[in-house]
Amino acid sequence: MDLKQSINKNNIPQHVAIIMDGNGRWAKQQGEDRIFGHHEGVNSVREIVEACGEIGVKYLTLYAFSTENWNRPKDEVDALMELLVATISMETPNLNKKGVKLQAIGDIKSLPVSCQQELQDSIDITANNNTVTLILALSYSSKWEITNSVKEIAKQVEEGKLKASDITSKHIEKHLNTNIFPDPELMIRTSGEHRISNFLLWQLAYAEFYFTDTLWPDFRKDDFFKAILSYQNRERRFGKTSDQISKN
Repeated sequence: MDLKQSINKNNIPQHVAIIMDGNGRWAKQQGEDRIFGHHEGVNSVREIVEACGEIGVKYLTLYAFSTENWNRPKDEVDALMELLVATISMETPNLNKKGVKLQAIGDIKSLPVSCQQELQDSIDITANNNTVTLILALSYSSKWEITNSVKEIAKQVEEGKLKASDITSKHIEKHLNTNIFPDPELMIRTSGEHRISNFLLWQLAYAEFYFTDTLWPDFRKDDFFKAILSYQNRERRFGKTSDQISKN
């Protein structure tokens, strides 16, 4: 069965977010160290970016490195940073060729300078592309993001630029890292875990969740298409009743 042909092109989520989980467990199954799994996971990233372009997903956010990941063993963190630099450098020509725009969210200033520079170079090179926007969540956590948003709004109140009574959800959204992107309609997590791990807590308020036991290095286009088909078989009500949705 050709899963891609079964997808309704008129009901494609504009924005998909993915928690790429299971690299370490996959590597352990192969008798290798954890960083080997991260290396192999790059192949899955490449495939899913391509899959997004093939079916019309315009935004893809990947949870690449959380603020909590800094607490992992130093050797693993150092290796991940080196892999990040090497991967961005290696993949940028291919991203550019396929019309992929690279963006990033998170505490980017906490990354090593080499990572920051490589990331910015790739962002600049791909700035005019418009097939898919690939958003890397790096040194990111939603609590960190929301806390920063609240601090910025509080500063405006202190300076008399904003009244506390006038604060709305729009003010908070304006100060989030994701303010220039639409909220995800679909969130995918691999490896069988059923949690969102401090990822886009605000933005996922009305997203559909899809959990799969597949480990990230084994996640390929057909796995992604299964998630899209699952999304298309759901009724998104946004607090309304089924009758209200059907009348519209």
